[in-house]
Amino acid sequence: MNCYDCLSRQRTTVAVAVCTRCGAGLCLDHAHVAPEIVHESAGTGVTAHSRNARRFTCGICHEAEI
Repeated sequence: MNCYDCLSRQRTTVAVAVCTRCGAGLCLDHAHVAPEIVHESAGTGVTAHSRNARRFTCGICHEAEI
């Protein structure tokens, strides 16, 4: 898979991640990495894990979330 943002600029760059919102392929230059709290149901409540997961987004989705 190639980076979608690079292809729109007539460059071919291998994608190293996928946007979790829109599914676009992303290279290291276009990937935005943020922590994500992982929740799961446990008994009668919801619990959060002590460590955060990684979440990759493209520039468009990153800006839309701010």
